[in-house]
Amino acid sequence: MSGFHFDPTNYGPLVAGLITPERLSEFGPDRPNQAARSHLEALTPETLLAPRGVRDQSLARACLAGLWLYHDFLDESHRISQEIDTVEGSYWHGIMHRREPDYGNAKYWFRRVGNHPISSALATAVGELVAGETHEMEFGFLARNPSWDHFRFVDLCEAAAGHDGLQRLCRKIQVCEWQLLFDHCFRRACLDAAAG
Repeated sequence: MSGFHFDPTNYGPLVAGLITPERLSEFGPDRPNQAARSHLEALTPETLLAPRGVRDQSLARACLAGLWLYHDFLDESHRISQEIDTVEGSYWHGIMHRREPDYGNAKYWFRRVGNHPISSALATAVGELVAGETHEMEFGFLARNPSWDHFRFVDLCEAAAGHDGLQRLCRKIQVCEWQLLFDHCFRRACLDAAAG
């Protein structure tokens, strides 16, 4: 991804262990990764961000919602994100509903997100992913957009049902989105913002 390189070690050994190797989650809900459950249940904002310390509890909890979602625990992620009354809480909430799939509900939450600080980086990353793909025509609008369009991506996810190639590309896009949003939340949640 242009200008952004996702390195799990930037988030400390605890988080790195939870997000390595990279998961390409199913297009919709998948079976939760039960091997990660006990590690996720033990996490608190403080342990997640140790030794940096917590500057912003809401953003730290948003990271927790993201980690549960990463391992396909949609209900657990939902319980956390629906109680975070911030743009980031709404963003994780929208991703979770898109994965259910509950597209109308996802759009409701993405309306609350608006133009997020990761939008242009996500649009750039998606443009790079889409270039040269067999389904470039279907994804072209995402590649040409200078900012991320949540609603068109939700529509595309819905339209891709039953089309393996499109679904795989949507799944790759979800990985980019997850990485950028997690990085955004983690860095702003840390007391030592320069760490990582």
